[in-house]
Amino acid sequence: MTTLLTALTHRHEAHLVEVLGAARGLTLVRRCADLAELLSAGAAGVARVAVVSPDLRGLDRDALRHLAGHGVRVAGLVAADDEEGERRLRQLGVATLLHPDDGPDAIEAALSALADATTSRRPDDEDPTQDDPVPEAPGRPTPVTVVWGPTGAPGRTTVAVTVAAALAADGVRTLLVDLDTWGASVAQVLGLVDEAPGVAAAARASEQGTLDVPALARLAPEALPGLRVLTGLPRADRWPELRTAAVEDLLRLARGIVDHVVVDAGFAIEDDEELSYDTAAPRRNAATLAALEAADALVVVGAADPVGLQRLVRAVQEVALVAAPPPLVVVNKVRASAAGPRPERTIRDVLGRFAGLEEVRMLPWAPDDCDEAVLTGRTLTEARPRGALTLALTALAAALDPRCADTSTTARHGRRRRAAV
Repeated sequence: MTTLLTALTHRHEAHLVEVLGAARGLTLVRRCADLAELLSAGAAGVARVAVVSPDLRGLDRDALRHLAGHGVRVAGLVAADDEEGERRLRQLGVATLLHPDDGPDAIEAALSALADATTSRRPDDEDPTQDDPVPEAPGRPTPVTVVWGPTGAPGRTTVAVTVAAALAADGVRTLLVDLDTWGASVAQVLGLVDEAPGVAAAARASEQGTLDVPALARLAPEALPGLRVLTGLPRADRWPELRTAAVEDLLRLARGIVDHVVVDAGFAIEDDEELSYDTAAPRRNAATLAALEAADALVVVGAADPVGLQRLVRAVQEVALVAAPPPLVVVNKVRASAAGPRPERTIRDVLGRFAGLEEVRMLPWAPDDCDEAVLTGRTLTEARPRGALTLALTALAAALDPRCADTSTTARHGRRRRAAV
């Protein structure tokens, strides 16, 4: 017996209840008056399937994700001539659609099959709001690289922007996404309009079921040839707009726009906000956690001073406890004045001893290069293309994507040849 919840407009509810009464394998547990009641009933575990109307007030991707998290699959009831309602439900991820003129046998078959899918094992990387997995594009799948690191401004945004620019410069079409809910700064670093729609508009469209690949592409214009940018929140207090389901959907669609996605993520990964509420609530760090889970590669950035290294050690330990790829650790702002006469050797010893890290990349201290780039609203690849920091970050980009050429070796060889002459 398949247990059901409904949250329908008055126009179709009475007819569906009559049809459900004629279906022997279906049991209607509750007729919910609104979305809040539906979510409450779903969390209580009283049913395995919910039937909703496309015009149910408040219905969005996050609500569907909440129901899916409690094992409730969702079907839609839409009139045959309601093309807009059908499109909205499908874009939200509702693939099982019923029509008012369907007979009891057809409805029972569709809802029973949907209920059976609830208990089937799902791949870890599949969106729980989707009834069918999204097919991968042919060829090499688009990788998502997340740049993350502890608090203290270790240079996450500088690394993310320069890596994305280096990829684009070598013909790898790249999308740079600013998901920092604590202090988004990609727009300012690149000299873009601070009030651009960006990630907030994309998340809002995703929640309403109107975000698709063309819509996301329109919200992420090219800042450089081959480099699209989805700017971050213009104000930090707008963090509730970036919910988990919307971020997951955004990153899934981003893979269809470009060849590589680079995400600048916020420092915090604690999940404590959820403990403060009796029901589901927005979480400020949800965007970062969702990005880490969706990532194919993770770059952890730390600063080279004593405080920064201590924070880096703790960050590597903390990120190992969440769903994320193995980290590629980068130490930024390396200089003798902060780490001693042999800074690279000292840093490697410290990270090896306290964090067990053997592979660590070093980025040189280049404040003048960074200041010039930010002042002029350009990337380091434009402002200082042969600078030591730029070359080190280009090498990092090449390590993340083999389609990007590592120019640092060529540059070093060139300097040696000039010195020999």
